[in-house]
Amino acid sequence: MLATRQSLTPTRNSLTHKFEIGRHEGYLTIGLYADGTPGEIFIKIAKEGSAISGMCQAFCRAFSIALQFGLPVEEAVKRFKGMRFEPHGPTNNPDIPQADSIIDYVARYLEIEFCDPSRKRSHPHSTPTDND
Repeated sequence: MLATRQSLTPTRNSLTHKFEIGRHEGYLTIGLYADGTPGEIFIKIAKEGSAISGMCQAFCRAFSIALQFGLPVEEAVKRFKGMRFEPHGPTNNPDIPQADSIIDYVARYLEIEFCDPSRKRSHPHSTPTDND
């Protein structure tokens, strides 16, 4: 059986998060399905045109397609968390004080925002269920 791609609607809610890793500044935007789960990600790095910016765009495209074909966020987090390459170092996020790379930071941010049930309920992008 082949997986079916579930694209997001043309107009959707999203979450945008500003981050700094070392001296690199960027923005992570997460496009959300109607139920509040991630369906796409975009990373905008301040150093436009840099090799890292291009690699981030390629990663985001592949990651977004994987989500749309059904890859659970938890599985993606397992695979990308801990990847180490430049830039890495201290961040401006108290929940993620150090990052091993931009990919590690994104995975850890997604884990906190979408995989941690204790935080999920209080976020404006989450959808209440009958169990809450």
